[in-house]
Amino acid sequence: MRLLLTILIIATMAAIAEWFAPWWMAAIVACVAGYASRLSTGKAFLAGFCGIALLWLTFALWRDIPNHHILSTRMAQLFKLPSYILFIVVTAFLGGVLGGLAAWSGAHLRKLFHPAVSH
Repeated sequence: MRLLLTILIIATMAAIAEWFAPWWMAAIVACVAGYASRLSTGKAFLAGFCGIALLWLTFALWRDIPNHHILSTRMAQLFKLPSYILFIVVTAFLGGVLGGLAAWSGAHLRKLFHPAVSH
């Protein structure tokens, strides 16, 4: 239950942060959530990965569907990808890696500063 709650918190807070600040605020949000959630490092990575991947997938589709996939098709061609769908999947995956590593780092920071509290 804590894992699902952490995923939702990361996705929501990162969406708010990215609306007003640069894209890399997602990493800061995931790191703070990984620190505060008291999840194990593996579960913190999973929460950060799922939260940010879900967010970036949602943002990409929100921008891509109304313009009939024009920009994503051109970006896929630029990166020599076979379709715009793969470009969107790669975008979500890269966001997931960013969020996962940030939350994992936050969980390790918690273990460093509070070794008795960590699981």
